[in-house]
Amino acid sequence: MESKKYLDDISQIKDLMNRSSRFISLSGLSGILAGLYSIAGAIITYVFLLPQGDYVVLHSWNFRLIVGILIAVAVLSLVTAYLLSSKKAKKNNENIWDETTKRLLISFLVPLVTGGIYILIKLNSQHYGLTGSLMLIFYGLALVNASKYTIGNVKYLGYAEIVLGLICAALPGYGFWFWVVGFGVLHIVYGSLIYFKEEKA
Repeated sequence: MESKKYLDDISQIKDLMNRSSRFISLSGLSGILAGLYSIAGAIITYVFLLPQGDYVVLHSWNFRLIVGILIAVAVLSLVTAYLLSSKKAKKNNENIWDETTKRLLISFLVPLVTGGIYILIKLNSQHYGLTGSLMLIFYGLALVNASKYTIGNVKYLGYAEIVLGLICAALPGYGFWFWVVGFGVLHIVYGSLIYFKEEKA
């Protein structure tokens, strides 16, 4: 009996340590909405902005609009993630902004910003072909790098993005569609799994 109580105490201590060192308020619904934003942006881009041949000239008006859509999707996704995660943290009596959150953001942003700068350099050199694959790969690396500071299986989403990016690199003519799958479909699938597993439990 004493042995069982001892093991229970150890398990509770381990759980508390795990919770204190990891960001646990990520919302599955925010992942679903991020995927929907991405698909909506892709539809607008495909219908109204992509000319025949599915590519645009750097510094053209269409290119600026596409960049604007990408930024809008990113901002909407981040704001949604913050609002929903804050709501979840409040519900669970957790602090959304602490040292763990700072470490998570640094781990996430370093590969993401590095990738963004590299992509801009390649675009400025008029190398467009691998833009979609590079976005997927660096985003996947950012997720995997940040996963050690969050609970859940976000690293598997990162692995999926990296694999998709590598396949996209082998098929550069389909970069737009790989982007839609990576940032749209995968987010919806992952967010749905988290939502129904954890938030509906």
